[in-house]
Amino acid sequence: MCVPDRCVPGRNAGGCNVVQLRGLCFWGVRTAWHTEDDGEFFCPDCGGDRAYHRRSGTRRLTVLNVPLLTRGPAGVVIECSGCHGHFGAETLDHPTTARFSAMLRDAVHTVALAVLTAGGAAGRPAREEAVRAVRAAGFTDCTEDQLLGLLAAIVADAGRFPGAADALGPDSFADALDGCGSWLSIELHEALEPLSAHLAPQGRERILLQGARIALADGPYLPAEREALVAVGRCLSLPAGDTDRLLAEAAGAPS
Repeated sequence: MCVPDRCVPGRNAGGCNVVQLRGLCFWGVRTAWHTEDDGEFFCPDCGGDRAYHRRSGTRRLTVLNVPLLTRGPAGVVIECSGCHGHFGAETLDHPTTARFSAMLRDAVHTVALAVLTAGGAAGRPAREEAVRAVRAAGFTDCTEDQLLGLLAAIVADAGRFPGAADALGPDSFADALDGCGSWLSIELHEALEPLSAHLAPQGRERILLQGARIALADGPYLPAEREALVAVGRCLSLPAGDTDRLLAEAAGAPS
């Protein structure tokens, strides 16, 4: 409650001093904030990456601006250091621009490796298309030799990915897709599923079509290539019908 501005200095009729209290809040509830953590996040109001402070609040009853009693917690907010806006903790689930770009690069790179592993590595046009896709995604210094070296390393890493030594053969590749412990399943899930939650449907479709262009660069889909692309669509949370339609359209066939 704020005392009105009618009080003036001097003595009242009873001889007591009258204190001037213009605009002074007699009592109220204020929130005291405590910084728990900081970092960088994507600010919805600024529309870009900004520093933030994670702050927890406590409500306190004040009398003459002096805190006296605790009135309970005020929750946790994410405060932008740029616009000083307050947001819920779920705002940190949205990746920063830099992190999102890195996730997108990794996704395209993983899809390219998956398609090459399914049979495209044998054809130079497919390898060249894979290099173009990976470079366009942000790995500008990617070379054909680097992709082939990674494929060889994947096969050699049989200890980490059971069955990897057999996965390079087109005949056995489709079986490897179904095993939740296979190297391809692990890599596609780790690279694509976190990204799909932050991509519009058009963005998810674009990643699938990039893989389709790699597979089609040296001829029609091999069975293993199509199985790989179906797995890509599944990890991108695309409906099975949409995946089939997109793959058919990319091949120039009626969906």
